[in-house]
Amino acid sequence: MDMPMTSTPGWDVVGATLLVLWALAMWGAVGVLAYANRGPVRPWVYRGSAAVIGIGVLGQLGHVQEHIAQAGYWLGHPNSPAWMTPWGTTLANGLQRVLPDRPTFGMELLHLTGNFIFLAGLAGVMVITRRALKTRARRWAKMGVWMQGLHGLEHLVLTVSVASGSRAIGLSTFFGLVDAGPGLTTYRVWWHFVANVVGSIIFGLALYHLWKERREVRATFSVRPLPDVIRQAA
Repeated sequence: MDMPMTSTPGWDVVGATLLVLWALAMWGAVGVLAYANRGPVRPWVYRGSAAVIGIGVLGQLGHVQEHIAQAGYWLGHPNSPAWMTPWGTTLANGLQRVLPDRPTFGMELLHLTGNFIFLAGLAGVMVITRRALKTRARRWAKMGVWMQGLHGLEHLVLTVSVASGSRAIGLSTFFGLVDAGPGLTTYRVWWHFVANVVGSIIFGLALYHLWKERREVRATFSVRPLPDVIRQAA
């Protein structure tokens, strides 16, 4: 997948930096919430997890539209190089500043970041349903975490391979064994389109069941008052 290499204005770098900070902040929040949720019931974990999930939804909406746009462009230009939206190109150009001598590094890092924002949203569902083990929301979220975790690993391998100076190596590139061209572009565009659409559907189903089971899930964060006998003894 080729990425336009143009001079990078300051705003491109600002946008790229904010995107990376967004991903880091989400995973920092997931870590804090997951750790806090291991101990006694803390109602603020429920609110924090809900916030992470909501922000993850926003991130995935932006992420999946990029893949939908790429697939739509391919339908009209099947023999052209892969295309990115103007805002996607802007962010990728900003990230490219990290390794300017690796032509597609910015694009790879952009998709890696987007996938980890998506994965953080799914992880938020796992945190909020930790004590609601039999809910459908948790089952769908677990499926999503496994699938998106593997997808994120694919992007990590792609990014690291490009950063090391080799071709992009991964399942979606035939492990770098196929030369760039319409065939490889077609395969990669549709590979990631399907992975993101299926992942988004799974996330959507997890959210649907989370909404239906919200009372059951919220009840697991209720702090029950101590019985009078225990309270008096204390």
